[in-house]
Amino acid sequence: MNKRQKLIFHWSLYFIAGIAIFGILAVLTELGKDPAAYNEDGSIDGLTSVLEREVDEKMLRFKFEEISIQAGIDFQHFPFKRQSQLPEDMGSGLAWGDYDNDGDDDLFMVNFQSNINKENQTEALAHHVLYQNDGNGHFIDVTEQLGLDKPSFGMSAAWGDFDNDQDLDLYIGNYGSNQLYRNDGQSGFVEITELANVIDNQFSASVSWGDFNNDGWIDLYICNYVDYIFENTIQGEIQLSSATEIPFTINPSSYDAVANKLYQNNGDGTFKNVAKLAGVDNPDGRSLVAAWFDYDNDGFQDLYIANDISSNGVYHNLGNGTFKDIGAQSLAADYRGAMGLAVGDFDRDSDFDLFVTHWLAQENALYRNNSSLNWKDDTGNKRLFFIDEAEVMGLGQISLKMVGWSTSFADFDNDGLLDLWVVNGNTLQNEMDNSLLEPQQLHFFRQEKSSGFYEISKHASSGIKPFVGRGGAQSDFDKDGKVDVAIMRFGQTPLLLKNISVTNNHWITLRLSQIGGNTRALGARVQVRTNNDVMQSAQVGSQGLYLSQNSTDLHFGLNTSDLIDEIKIYWPDGQEQILKDINANQIISLQHKAQYN
Repeated sequence: MNKRQKLIFHWSLYFIAGIAIFGILAVLTELGKDPAAYNEDGSIDGLTSVLEREVDEKMLRFKFEEISIQAGIDFQHFPFKRQSQLPEDMGSGLAWGDYDNDGDDDLFMVNFQSNINKENQTEALAHHVLYQNDGNGHFIDVTEQLGLDKPSFGMSAAWGDFDNDQDLDLYIGNYGSNQLYRNDGQSGFVEITELANVIDNQFSASVSWGDFNNDGWIDLYICNYVDYIFENTIQGEIQLSSATEIPFTINPSSYDAVANKLYQNNGDGTFKNVAKLAGVDNPDGRSLVAAWFDYDNDGFQDLYIANDISSNGVYHNLGNGTFKDIGAQSLAADYRGAMGLAVGDFDRDSDFDLFVTHWLAQENALYRNNSSLNWKDDTGNKRLFFIDEAEVMGLGQISLKMVGWSTSFADFDNDGLLDLWVVNGNTLQNEMDNSLLEPQQLHFFRQEKSSGFYEISKHASSGIKPFVGRGGAQSDFDKDGKVDVAIMRFGQTPLLLKNISVTNNHWITLRLSQIGGNTRALGARVQVRTNNDVMQSAQVGSQGLYLSQNSTDLHFGLNTSDLIDEIKIYWPDGQEQILKDINANQIISLQHKAQYN
């Protein structure tokens, strides 16, 4: 960092500190006023409403219709009475992936087999469900015939072709023993957890596939949450005087953190845990989600970990099989209750930004990536850092009363700007019936150029009542050029939200694959240029959804452009490919012949 950059940086810090002090003084001044200044909803005139945003009619550009029953999805999550146990309350998720290679994304839904009180278990255990997409807007339950109906205390799932045979395998993260299922491409799935040496008997949360060492064999990262100690607590014995009181059995602070695992793919059908050796075991983090994405566009997937009630993990891939902990310098390792992650280049400056959902009263974070500034640290190396701009971009204050879980960026109206969705759902118990959790509203945010995000769920998802949300993921499952969303509701049926937006904007979807290794091209980075200077970027597999997985297809809204000037692909093996003058409104499948050292 040169002298000028240092001065700018230092004065920026002073300015931010001054604003913070001013804000605190303003709050204290307001709090000292007569209680009559408080409104009925607890807000304070001139204070808590100052950051509210008015929504103009022209912003109501996208809309969804709930079609789960019409589409054949009759899944029921956790059809049992809640027992105030932490593992029950945290799940579950879902995963989009084309397991049968027919070009349509299929949907796997994770279930929790029963309550964990052994004395109250029933014989009819709930199980996971795999829905095959028939390509006509309908889904067929193929779980039993494909061998995936084994019940477990399921938390998460992720598709990945670990054996490079061109079909997707499946890893399920559980409270208890995790499961790896190999897709044999013909008769179904075979569990090979022990054979592949990926046994994990902890309390796992999200699981993520990524090729961290660029050898063409995808690796597996497992987030382990806490060292949960089961207490045989009968729900009726818990007496709460207030809905805000939290029994220790559902409070993560009651339990120690557990180290995570990075299973390096040996290329022979087995794995080796190298998390500690690589420097990413994160033993002090109560980890819920991990996202593989390239912070600095150097060709190696870095790792960001969302930790609950602990500092988040920010690890820079050094390209030699190890990572450097850059949490302090990154300014993105906050100590909050982090749940879900969304990765996307929302400001279109060709590096990837990060959105993080949090617990009550902690505000969600929008970390703008400043790596493109090319600042240097004291050792002369490029400084990788983020700045939280959630407040000024309209994503902070609105989340104060929410508990955010799964989330992702997506251009729902194809205007070339990334929008955002957030699944919310309380962890506080219902005051009248403590076997229930408090529901919350699903959030949809539309991005407006130069002014940030505006919450429009009353329009976009009208008719959908508040619910206790957890997992969720997106896919253009019907291939109509508009991104759809599936959401897991705790103890209820899921939501399948079909995007029914009316728009004349154009779009392009890229479906990347490889032969020679890493068949789904995880880590491939794509830049799409339109109108000579509008640049959008995305990376295959760069996601951090809570317990869930998006489709790996890359969707770009093109606004009014019906012709793409240039598409540039940075393949994981280091090769580059350029396509020019591409017509819009189509799905393009590209297969790359990878060459790994």
